[in-house]
Amino acid sequence: MTKPINELVATRRDALKSGIGATSFAALLTRSASPVTMSATVVGVTTTASEAQQACSTASDVSLPATGVVMVPDYARAVAQMAYIWGWPMINMINRRAAITQAPQPGHLNGVLPAAPRGQIAMLADYIEPSETFVTCPNQDVVYGLGFFSLDEEPVVIQVPDFGDRFWVYALYDARTDQFGHVGKPYNSKPGFYLLAGPNWKGLKPSGITEVVRCSTSLANAIPRVFQDDTSEDKKAIQSVINQIVAYPLKDFTGKMKTIEWSKVPNIPGPKSSGEETKWVIPEKFFDQFDEVLDIVDPLPGEEAMYGQFRLLLDTASKDPELKKVLVATAIDTEEKVIKSFFQWKHNGRPAGNGWNRSTNNAQFGVDYFNRTGTAKSNMFDNRPTETQYFYTDNDGAGAELKGSSSYEITLAKGQEPPVNGFWSLTLYNDKHLFHANNLKRYSLGTKNKNLKRNADGSLTLYAGGKSPGADKETNWLPAPDGTFSLYIRAYWGKEGILDESWTPPVIKKTA
Repeated sequence: MTKPINELVATRRDALKSGIGATSFAALLTRSASPVTMSATVVGVTTTASEAQQACSTASDVSLPATGVVMVPDYARAVAQMAYIWGWPMINMINRRAAITQAPQPGHLNGVLPAAPRGQIAMLADYIEPSETFVTCPNQDVVYGLGFFSLDEEPVVIQVPDFGDRFWVYALYDARTDQFGHVGKPYNSKPGFYLLAGPNWKGLKPSGITEVVRCSTSLANAIPRVFQDDTSEDKKAIQSVINQIVAYPLKDFTGKMKTIEWSKVPNIPGPKSSGEETKWVIPEKFFDQFDEVLDIVDPLPGEEAMYGQFRLLLDTASKDPELKKVLVATAIDTEEKVIKSFFQWKHNGRPAGNGWNRSTNNAQFGVDYFNRTGTAKSNMFDNRPTETQYFYTDNDGAGAELKGSSSYEITLAKGQEPPVNGFWSLTLYNDKHLFHANNLKRYSLGTKNKNLKRNADGSLTLYAGGKSPGADKETNWLPAPDGTFSLYIRAYWGKEGILDESWTPPVIKKTA
């Protein structure tokens, strides 16, 4: 089996420290791949220390980009386009933080979205409302929370109550939109107090803290998700648990559980929604903010050269107004020609069968810039693959666009529902990747629904479209808008068929 790239890089680094030349390093890689052939490969290989030094330089010997150069516009465009694609998710994060942390106290922005000052979180008390436009592709399977932190300046304590058998997970995101830490039911996390700390926090673990969870960046946010059945009984039962999901700066930690009755927190006035997701990245302002990204997000191994190019670009443009105009024009052009296309599901993840795509590297993107930026544009704040897998499509099984003027059937054969330890659901979104408000107030179907009707053979048929499939089938119907729409399957805490990609999403059959 081929070694992961990080292991190969480490092997090369160790080889260079030992004075092993390029040829010998190749032999080491061969040995890593096949111990049997190693002896034959290494025999006769001789490389002197001087040859090793000529073959490769150490990182400290590599020249950095020279400043004071006259950069031609076409070169600037090439670097600026990559900077825009690479930095888009992080500018997105910075601007979301700025908006949410304006809340004077934990509450509900416009009555529908959790919002809190920096260092705290707010929770909803029920499913998120269809009027929410802060983030695309919300779900109505869980009760959400949200908060943003600066973890080097003020480590944050986040409380974990006793959830019993209920599924829950605290998705913790760094500035890159990668998750950090493992706090949730899939990890058998215990009730208690978890301290979220940044990379440069030097304190010791305080008495009473269950675990210190480190983030690689100071900028971070938390989005707790707690499963709730679609019943009045469970909506009532969940309150005592979610009221103990509270976060606060370490200085406020007392060792005792704090409680906030989230159903009674104030509504916080906010900007009026335009009916689509807030535009978090403004191309015209991108390069005015980009240096903050480079300052607060350290390069991953191998990204140092890219950071050097980006800093040179900003330095040169700061001294040349005409070049700055080139950067702005490039940002506008890249938004339209590259970023915009990520909103189509066919450009997200990889094909999963029957016209669906599935998420890839979600919330653990690393240097997978394609999927990170695609997710930030289409459905930001995924869970990592072991927590959730996502399947999505804009088309039916024949490849035609899904439209509310048509009717569709989605049949899951007996035993072929998404195999999960947690829960699954099928959600319908409008062309903005948001809920379509409807008289049934129904936006998803799945594990949470206790009244779904099964076919005589045990299979389950769900219906989607603008017209009711009939009174006898309406419990299984997702109402659609007049225009185009998309379908989205979530599989929380997947079993083997989800994790090894052997489970195939169902065919979407157009019936009228």
